[in-house]
Amino acid sequence: MIVNRSAPHARVTPVLIVADVREAVAWYGEVFGFVEHVRIGEGHRAQLGLPGGSPAELVVAEVRPGRRTPERGRSHQVMLKVEDVAALVETAMARQAVLVDPPHDWEYGERQATIDDPFGHQWVLNQTLTDVAPEEWGGTTVTPRPPSG
Repeated sequence: MIVNRSAPHARVTPVLIVADVREAVAWYGEVFGFVEHVRIGEGHRAQLGLPGGSPAELVVAEVRPGRRTPERGRSHQVMLKVEDVAALVETAMARQAVLVDPPHDWEYGERQATIDDPFGHQWVLNQTLTDVAPEEWGGTTVTPRPPSG
């Protein structure tokens, strides 16, 4: 695939519709550590990424005809892998996030918490505690992931 400096490099990039793009860019930077890569107008759209490690990208976009912020219910969640779920929950709540599910350790080796950000999007914060084979907790490996590194 051709790499384009004007477009996200990740093969799947969530686009979150928000009422205030600049406010969302600042919040996602301050709380989750996203950095802004490309700005398209002051309030139209921004492409964000997480520095270092595996590619993780996000686009925030303004409300327009055919695009709206979430009003009721959920059509999606964004899962974000972090180093310390509890610390990030505290940071997010101090910046007007709402705790949906508190941090919980799961049999599949992950600690997770769920928050609603101030823009109406739900995030599952995910911290890996240990490597566990899916078969150890009732899952099934269908196609093994390639080794990371």
